[in-house]
Amino acid sequence: MAARILPVAKLATKVTVAGGALYVAYDTGLLGGSEQGSEVLSRAKAAIPPAVDEWMKYFGFELPAPPKIEFSLQESWNSGVQKSISALSVAPTSVCEYTNQGIQYLKNLTK
Repeated sequence: MAARILPVAKLATKVTVAGGALYVAYDTGLLGGSEQGSEVLSRAKAAIPPAVDEWMKYFGFELPAPPKIEFSLQESWNSGVQKSISALSVAPTSVCEYTNQGIQYLKNLTK
């Protein structure tokens, strides 16, 4: 009996954790636009250090100071899409150039 319940309990736990993480991400605005993502990031930057300090005092540990990272979420939100579209826009020209180079190479081999 327990052999049948254990896999079901494990699956239910995994689904609950994944669903909870998805709910929290959606509720905080991480799945929204770049403005919402930037706002969530600034709220996290303000909330996490005091919480970590409180836990470190509780457990008696001391962490080194975190490095300062200057990262703008709004500027880099769609940079991958922009680079992909840029590569696709120059692809016909590049293919034509590579084809001409290949033909020239083959002509030079046959001389």
